[in-house]
Amino acid sequence: MENQKFALEIPYGTRDFLPVEAAEKRAIEAELAALFAEWGYDEVVTPTIEYLENLTLGTDRDLEQHLFKLFDKDNRTVALRHEMTTPIARLAASRLRDYPQPLKLSYISSAFRYEQTQAGRQCEFHQGGVELMGSATAFADAEVIALAIQGLLRVGLKDFTICLGQVEFVTGIMNQFQLPGSVQEKLKAAMEKHNLVAFGKIVAGLDLPQKAKDTLNQLPLLNGGEEMLQKSYALALNEQSRRALDNLAAIYRLLKSYGAEQYVRFDLGIIRDFSYYTGMVFEAYTPGLGFPLAGGGRYDHLLSEFGTACPATGFAIGIERILLALTRQGLEKPDQPKDVYLSYAAGQEAEAIQRAQQLRGEGKVVELALAAQSQEEAAAMQAAKGYDELVYLG
Repeated sequence: MENQKFALEIPYGTRDFLPVEAAEKRAIEAELAALFAEWGYDEVVTPTIEYLENLTLGTDRDLEQHLFKLFDKDNRTVALRHEMTTPIARLAASRLRDYPQPLKLSYISSAFRYEQTQAGRQCEFHQGGVELMGSATAFADAEVIALAIQGLLRVGLKDFTICLGQVEFVTGIMNQFQLPGSVQEKLKAAMEKHNLVAFGKIVAGLDLPQKAKDTLNQLPLLNGGEEMLQKSYALALNEQSRRALDNLAAIYRLLKSYGAEQYVRFDLGIIRDFSYYTGMVFEAYTPGLGFPLAGGGRYDHLLSEFGTACPATGFAIGIERILLALTRQGLEKPDQPKDVYLSYAAGQEAEAIQRAQQLRGEGKVVELALAAQSQEEAAAMQAAKGYDELVYLG
């Protein structure tokens, strides 16, 4: 009995998608894949497993504790991919290095990361996203943000906010007060976790004038519209942080051309959870969900770690998080059609097969009964399986 129970379990942090859930998931993925193609992004597929040194190249080694690691037959350590940007950077720097730039790549993939699981946070999760490689311009950043917004709209969300920040602004402010790298990392870690108490304690312990401490304490709180962005120039006393604000202003002007500014809010305290980000970063939030639906940003140095210098920007949308947000907000989810349940009386098998083939040829989704039924049985099965129409051959 114990063995039977174990055989029916699944690993921690994973889930089964039942037929309706799987259909909703696939429909969202299909919508995103079609949208990415419409914007000129070519789909790529990378291995589920990668060499550990590739996944951790240029990142904090603390990342390893979140990876699912294995050994291959040559005793090399491999790991399940924890996100898609690094594998696609490896691909672009190797097999696509001679392709014309800019490279516009998309993916619909699963990823794996040890997490404290809860609704919307699993150890195995699914993402759709894009990577735009070969352009360091604000125009490229604006395109990926606008595409992320279109993606959220395309799958049925209406109420969401893109929170837009800039890594170099935060780094520039810390550099203007000559904070050591170790202190900067602690402050950024507290900001990434939205731990204002820990952030405040670190600042309080610094040997700085009170005015400098006051400026640092404002960093996690700098969010708002264009007016807030303009006021932030008063805090930016060096060229690094001022350039960062100029970059955000340029991106925002372009987003206005897309008609997307209504979804965008500045949040200069955003520090995303990957160390490769170098410029613009953003996260998408929606009511009823305490974590981002989507996120991304600029990562101009990651491809250099693989031997090919190339600026890049991109984003990922969480598929399970989209499904959860749609459910909590009572919104209709994209789904796959179930058009016709086709059944028949005894002796009508050949005609039923021909009719099913005809309807499928017309683009209908058709389930054909596997045995003769009465019309009442057929109607009951149609209702139970959720088909829009019953075709019965009597």
